[in-house]
Amino acid sequence: MTHCLERDTWIARPIDEVYAFFADAGNLQRITPPELRFRIRTPLPVEMKPGALIDYRLALFGVSFGWRTEISAWEPPRRFVDRQLAGPYRRWVHTHEFSPEGGGTRMRDRVEYALPLGAVGLLALPLVRRQLTRIFDYRERTIQGLLTVRSDR
Repeated sequence: MTHCLERDTWIARPIDEVYAFFADAGNLQRITPPELRFRIRTPLPVEMKPGALIDYRLALFGVSFGWRTEISAWEPPRRFVDRQLAGPYRRWVHTHEFSPEGGGTRMRDRVEYALPLGAVGLLALPLVRRQLTRIFDYRERTIQGLLTVRSDR
């Protein structure tokens, strides 16, 4: 069974700046909660393009594991998609969409995910949903903080 997480965030920066922030794979570590001990294993910088592979290491609920994603779509500055090739989910496809709006950028995230272990995995769904919500809440706050700080202060 596939589940979905959707987020819609307005960022007070031009689309080219926002997309450039996400084009730098190193920023993913910056927007991930520190307790996940998220580390990019692929040498940086990663050339972002369809087929690019990125390896990570992180810990969830105290369990450390590897995660490999592939950039399956790369359409600057409007959209990109990463999908899990190896990791904790049976399925993980994260679509990032960007559009200019009101002098800034509307960023839309859609994550389609499925848990492993069939019916047993579904028992963990409420916990996984809470964790994903918390991760994306942190991500949104951090992105807002990093991208809305003005250099003219």
